[in-house]
Amino acid sequence: MGKGERAGDSPIGIDVVEGKSYYWCSCGKSSKQPFCDGSHKGTEFKSLVYKANQSKKVFFCTCKQTNDQPLCDGSHNIR
Repeated sequence: MGKGERAGDSPIGIDVVEGKSYYWCSCGKSSKQPFCDGSHKGTEFKSLVYKANQSKKVFFCTCKQTNDQPLCDGSHNIR
């Protein structure tokens, strides 16, 4: 699976809840960024499950170029 379309140029901070699963959009086409809405159907992409191991704020990638999916690693600063 390759890297998806750029959906944004900065991460989205989300307060995640310990034990809850979040479904990150890997294709970049979701209208509910950073989460999946099923827009990847018919492509090589699928949602990526992030299960929170503790309640805290995490920053989900929207540029889809991160090497630490689904979290931001600053790749949006490199073009």
